[in-house]
Amino acid sequence: MRLEFSAEDEAFRAEVRQFVKQNLSPKLKRKAELGLRLERADYVEWYTRLYERGWITPSWPKEAGGPGWTPLQRYIFDEETLVGGAPRIIASGINMLGPVLHAFGTPEQKERYLPAIRRSETWWAQGFSEPGAGSDLASVRTTAVRDGDHFVVNGHKVWTSYAHWCEMMFALVRTDPNAKPQESISFLLIDMKSPGVELRPIRMLEGGTDLNEVYLDNVRVPVENLVGEMNKGWSYGKYLLGHERTGIAGIGSCKQQLARVKALGKQQGLTGDPLFEARVSRFDVELMALEFTGLRMLSANQQSRVPAVEASMLKVRGTELRQAIYALLAEVAGPDGIPFDEAALLDQAGHEPPSPEELVAVAANYFDARKLSIYGGTNEVQRNLISRAFFNA
Repeated sequence: MRLEFSAEDEAFRAEVRQFVKQNLSPKLKRKAELGLRLERADYVEWYTRLYERGWITPSWPKEAGGPGWTPLQRYIFDEETLVGGAPRIIASGINMLGPVLHAFGTPEQKERYLPAIRRSETWWAQGFSEPGAGSDLASVRTTAVRDGDHFVVNGHKVWTSYAHWCEMMFALVRTDPNAKPQESISFLLIDMKSPGVELRPIRMLEGGTDLNEVYLDNVRVPVENLVGEMNKGWSYGKYLLGHERTGIAGIGSCKQQLARVKALGKQQGLTGDPLFEARVSRFDVELMALEFTGLRMLSANQQSRVPAVEASMLKVRGTELRQAIYALLAEVAGPDGIPFDEAALLDQAGHEPPSPEELVAVAANYFDARKLSIYGGTNEVQRNLISRAFFNA
């Protein structure tokens, strides 16, 4: 069984595929395919090509600078760019803040921030999670107190992805200590260079520092940086997370990594091994099922009783599948995928024994993938949301 698309959609797929082939540099493609660490400059290199083509903000409408694609075209774009070896679009500014500003921001906020996001001039951190307020965002304790033309912000954000690359942060802050938790949160835009903002990196399992803690000590934020209405931030945050969880399913990333498993299996001499082939085939089937589920979400004819819950379903299954694929990748690599000290392997002549570059990042990628089922709302919490939605539908 295979997925069928219209002639127009297949023509669009071919267009995206050709664009990736012509515009993605071999060096960047190789780094992405091997799972090597990408720096901000690597992402900007690819984002610049997308911006020049008008494709950097696939989910934005035309009036905001987006391409005006249908949901299915956005799906095809995501799949073809990732399968083609391109870096993913980091979500914070483009896929999360952009839609929120377009829907709820003032004309001045849109004019000031949206073009800079599209040009990769301003990168945004997501200031949601806190110690004790991860999946339960209603428990945020960072406060913003009105003082004339400013809010004075105090608090502590954690797990702030790529904050060390970012000029700005959008944050959930508590602005009414006497109201109910969901009715006392506001959505605020904070300059990361403001006095009182302190950034501390968090060392992760695979050795990277993509996650950070952000401390806010009497940070003054102009009142015009409030998005939407005061104390309505909970609604804006839910709107944003709906976009995030759909993307976290990572169907394109699953296909990208499963192709990597197949290539590494061939290199390791596992082609034709019945156990290996059976496990890969099972992933193919499960990935097709996940893809059908994602496409049903995009169907214009879908009439769901619980339209908000499908994103959680995709998030749970998609992240579990990606983790399982990374686990198989590590298993196929075997002991050769274990991190090592290169200096310790040098012989007396100073020559390093050959080591396939395909194995260099396998262990790091496996460890890094453990976070997939945690961020964006833990899978355990998502299962509770799913069960409540169906029982109450």
